[in-house]
Amino acid sequence: MNWYSIFGLFGLVFLAFLMSEKKTKQNFRLIFGIFFLELILGYFLLKQQWGLWIFNLINKIIIRLVDIASEGSKFLFGTLAIPPGMEGSFGFILFFQGLPTIVFFSALISILYYYQIMNKIIEFFAFLFNKVFKISGAESLVAFSNIFVGIESILTVRPYILTMTRSELHTVLTSGFVTVASNVMAVYIFSLREVFPEIAGHLVVASILSAPAGIMFSKILVPETEVPLTMGKELALEIPKNNSLIEAIIQGSQDGLKLIFGITALLLSMIGLVTLVDVLIIYISNFFEINFSLKILFGYLFYPFLWMIGVPTEDVTKISLLIGERLILTEVVSYQDLALLIKENQIQQKSVVIASYVLCGFTHFPSLGIFLGGIQAIIPEKTKVLSQISFKALISATLADLFTGGIASLYFSS
Repeated sequence: MNWYSIFGLFGLVFLAFLMSEKKTKQNFRLIFGIFFLELILGYFLLKQQWGLWIFNLINKIIIRLVDIASEGSKFLFGTLAIPPGMEGSFGFILFFQGLPTIVFFSALISILYYYQIMNKIIEFFAFLFNKVFKISGAESLVAFSNIFVGIESILTVRPYILTMTRSELHTVLTSGFVTVASNVMAVYIFSLREVFPEIAGHLVVASILSAPAGIMFSKILVPETEVPLTMGKELALEIPKNNSLIEAIIQGSQDGLKLIFGITALLLSMIGLVTLVDVLIIYISNFFEINFSLKILFGYLFYPFLWMIGVPTEDVTKISLLIGERLILTEVVSYQDLALLIKENQIQQKSVVIASYVLCGFTHFPSLGIFLGGIQAIIPEKTKVLSQISFKALISATLADLFTGGIASLYFSS
């Protein structure tokens, strides 16, 4: 175990405390409870023999599901959908190989909801956090729904949204940023599986750790100072049920297709706009004979935090540039660049593992617009509060992502 990473984890919590709105209103039961829960979960999933067995089993199952999902892509797109390393492949093409898997996983998740399987899993974790850590039933439910669905998770507690406190809304936003929906996770797996065969298991562990970490940091930055309406209440997951299995498959597939076009549009616009800004910055920096860009700017921002959680010194710059890139270009681009670094043997295995955990979240400016816009559309009465806490939520989620990277660093075995 890399014990010095513990200091990095405490450092992140202390930094969050310094940025807190109300330092005297901290829920220390929640903070220390989740902190040690994360340590215990990480230990059993990444160090214990039975935990490693579960980890490897999950990895094999998900990789197999990704293989199955790609059959539809091959049927539609032919050789363009053949993944790297296989005969006839043109290399990795995100649109034809990675993104189509979203449709399959969206349909699969929809089936699991139809049979009430996913509902019970989410309700169990929401119940646990509601009882053990004393957070409201509504925010507990949304936090754990976000592991499996996206912005639509807010609809699971629609009757309570308008009465949510400032702290609850902050937790809802943070949870949206810090976790990735299971259908989108398939894209990351597809990007990295050739160069990092264990990626699926690590991403599942990252998702499990990220949800409670997001709650912890959100409650440190914006502590609860009111009495939530659903405090101490157990809520059932209220998702509209399809009338039949076929309808569930159709609905899930259509939702996946919408997500693909949403991601595609976002990547096309953001990469273009960021490149435009970068060209201007590079032009100005060249005039002053310095090497500078938007990616480098945000990369320097994350350098001390990545060093603090245990990224090897010689790799810190490369990984910090990836995290900075994620902030402006989304994690899809960053995971592809991570795959390139691995392929070219530019970074150590420990850095690969830590980066895969830190990048596992919608923690970037494009998501700020998506989540803020989506929730404001549902509760326009809360627009002022949401605009005040949205950037804080992005900071909370960023710290939570770094925290899960620190857990991975703590238990890393070469």
